[in-house]
Amino acid sequence: MSDKQEEKFRRMTEAPVGGLIAKLAVPCVISMLVTSFYNMADTFFVGLLKSNSATGAVGVVFSMMAIIQAVGFFFGHGSGNYISRELGKKNYDEAEKMAATGFFSALAAGTLIFVLGEIFLEELAYILGSTETILPYTMDYLRAVLIGAPWMTASLVLNNQLRFQGSATYGMVGITCGAVLNIALDPLLIFTFDMGIAGAGYATSISQFVSFCVLLMGTMKSGNIKIRFSDMQFKWSYYKDIISGGFPSLARQGLGSVATISLNHAAGPFGDAVIAAMGVVQRIAMFGASAMIGFGQGFQPFCGFNYGAGLYKRVKEGFWFCVKTSAGILLGIAALGFIFAPELIALFRDDPEVIEIGTLALRLQCITFVCHSWIVLSNMMTQVIGRAVPATFLASARQGLFFIPAVLLVICYFFFDKKHLRCPHCGAFTNLDRLLYAKKHTYHCHGCGEILHIR
Repeated sequence: MSDKQEEKFRRMTEAPVGGLIAKLAVPCVISMLVTSFYNMADTFFVGLLKSNSATGAVGVVFSMMAIIQAVGFFFGHGSGNYISRELGKKNYDEAEKMAATGFFSALAAGTLIFVLGEIFLEELAYILGSTETILPYTMDYLRAVLIGAPWMTASLVLNNQLRFQGSATYGMVGITCGAVLNIALDPLLIFTFDMGIAGAGYATSISQFVSFCVLLMGTMKSGNIKIRFSDMQFKWSYYKDIISGGFPSLARQGLGSVATISLNHAAGPFGDAVIAAMGVVQRIAMFGASAMIGFGQGFQPFCGFNYGAGLYKRVKEGFWFCVKTSAGILLGIAALGFIFAPELIALFRDDPEVIEIGTLALRLQCITFVCHSWIVLSNMMTQVIGRAVPATFLASARQGLFFIPAVLLVICYFFFDKKHLRCPHCGAFTNLDRLLYAKKHTYHCHGCGEILHIR
């Protein structure tokens, strides 16, 4: 064991709890905030194209990016949780083997996503919730984003492995470099090179590759575990630990993506403005939650080290410190989001209909925002200490047990309720009670403006 590794072990197991977690959390919070800029930057600059269809396409593809991220978090959290526990036990050889196994497995999975996505591009666009009007924009953006899938999955693994080693600063530098480059490339590729929405996708992929390179260099610094292909283990025992530690993240992120896809399908019949509004709201909510998630990520390596060292009292003290602190942060963020909801939506899409719909959706999310503190931190702790079943249940409950079924019920209502018919001109659903236009059986479609005569 090197002197740097011994010093890191003493710091993680002996330093005052509150100050240590706060110090670990700062780079994690910055990394999460910066990560959310990837999609927010695309949404902002694509919104300048003055097209609800283009803005809606970014929202549709967001669910695919969530799937890619779910795979990255699966291998990153699965290997990282194991690494932190083994470092707490001073089993450095096992930690190195797991680091290589998680990294190269994620790189291979990302490459498979890229290849299959490009082959079945149009079918994938429809599955994600694209409408006929949004489809051309979705395919252009999705094609470019998929190129970065291998680098995105591998970057998330490197970022999480560095974080679980107590070296979150290196992860922050890598993620920040990519985000800054993404923000710079967006206007250059979209407007200067006249690439449109495809330019936003290529900007994302290029920035992901740069993040990957910087993060890979970070593994070679300050006593961090180096990634070597010779340490790669094709053994079930390692993948079993990855599944145990990473499946809750896969369930959380994967169901989040399914929820977004379900929401896109439910919003589709009401027009592109609704899809655009929900896409903007998702990004704003993600940005608000990222600060709390980053704070919890600062707790995870602390939890893994101390749990592995048998210091359970420190684990409990750190957990309650994080719950109380993050609840206060979320309460403040929710209040600001509720008050300034119209202004926040207008930043990304200056369209009256999008602002009206987005304001209501964002304010409804703000009402329960503070609950994320208890939910997410409970999930993080059970995941790190190897309690796979309760961690998976907590990760999947909100989206899988409640949100997705609720959205599916809404979809079924509009498909089977006789009071809701599809416009023969644009395909949008028309609520016959609300849109009564003039004479009996005469209606006005809000989707295309046509006058309908339906009996």
